[in-house]
Amino acid sequence: MKRFWVWAMGMCALQGTLSAQLTLEACYRAARENYPLVRQFDLIERTKDFTVENATKSYFPQLGFSGKASYQSDVTKMPFSIPGVEFGLDKDQYQLVLELNQTIWDGGVVRNRKEEARAESEVQKGQLEVNLYALDDRVNQLFFGMLLIDAQLAQNALLQAQLARNHGQVSACMQQGIANQADLDAVAVEQLNARQTESELRVNRKAYAEVLGLLTGRKGIDAERLVKPSVTVEPLEENRRPELSLYESQRQQLSVQEKGLTARYMPKLGVFAQGAYGDPGLNMLKGGFEPYYIAGVRLSWNISDLYTRKNDKRLLAASRDDIDVQEAVFRLNNRMETAQQWRTVEKIDTLMKNDDELIRLRTNIRKSAEAKVENGTLTVTEMLREVTAEDQAKQTKALHEIQRLQALYDIKYTMNH
Repeated sequence: MKRFWVWAMGMCALQGTLSAQLTLEACYRAARENYPLVRQFDLIERTKDFTVENATKSYFPQLGFSGKASYQSDVTKMPFSIPGVEFGLDKDQYQLVLELNQTIWDGGVVRNRKEEARAESEVQKGQLEVNLYALDDRVNQLFFGMLLIDAQLAQNALLQAQLARNHGQVSACMQQGIANQADLDAVAVEQLNARQTESELRVNRKAYAEVLGLLTGRKGIDAERLVKPSVTVEPLEENRRPELSLYESQRQQLSVQEKGLTARYMPKLGVFAQGAYGDPGLNMLKGGFEPYYIAGVRLSWNISDLYTRKNDKRLLAASRDDIDVQEAVFRLNNRMETAQQWRTVEKIDTLMKNDDELIRLRTNIRKSAEAKVENGTLTVTEMLREVTAEDQAKQTKALHEIQRLQALYDIKYTMNH
């Protein structure tokens, strides 16, 4: 039974450790889900559906009601008179009309309106994707900033352990008469400096964690262990930035608008029916109120849009050229930025080639310095200088590793891989 409880407690501890791990991809997802702007996706989709539905209803029968009361200065009169026949029209007239119109063919106007609604929706979504994509860069800066601090904290722990051993070594040398209290105090000063550095690093990490927590909507990030990501990026991979999709959506929108120019000047065909009650009715010669109806087919053709069609097409062509220029500028800037980032990776790779050898040499020098202190041939201050130099070499290696990883993720962000 005791073994079971030990095993259970171990599994709970392991589960707690695993659940406290935080990956960069999880931060990406959380930041996107938490950012208020993401709610606009649903609003854009609903707006598109409403607009398309309204356009479809244009094919529904259109019912209208109108009324009219008028008085005119003169009426139609016969140029002759007929004995026994009295003819005359009233100058006041009244009319109530209920009219029903049904579109049979509109030249493609409704279809184009629906296509424009969908195209506009795609452009809005594309712009929203561009805005949300910038979150990844902010997450990168915060996440890798915390990773760098974690590496510095790990090295600081090693430094404090080394100084603790040095403190014991100097204490032993004091007992042998080859060191004094000032030497021991010098080690204590370095220990205090290391602890102060640790405190400063932890404060900085907490600040990074608070901002990342606000961005992702996660609590307690400062207590979570960050998982160092791994990434491979090929120099010739295709660019998949959301800006390029946005440019394509804008071109599609212009194409739909160009089709709309043709639909606007096409003839329209429909049927109508009117039911009315008025004075006079259809028989102008018969006075008094009476009902009547009119039904028929209506053909209309407004050719005034032809006057501006050529210039409208030129405006659309200019807009398309502007999009092409924007995309060309974006691609050029993107390539230049990527090239600079690859040079940064190559520079860090060059620096990292010497890190391990430098650390090995500094470690040998530090060990030799410790041996000389025990033999009384080197001062404690000189030994501490070598301890600090070794620590600096290790910190430089840790910095290079995080910088290289972040540089690769910068390339990944720039190319959207």
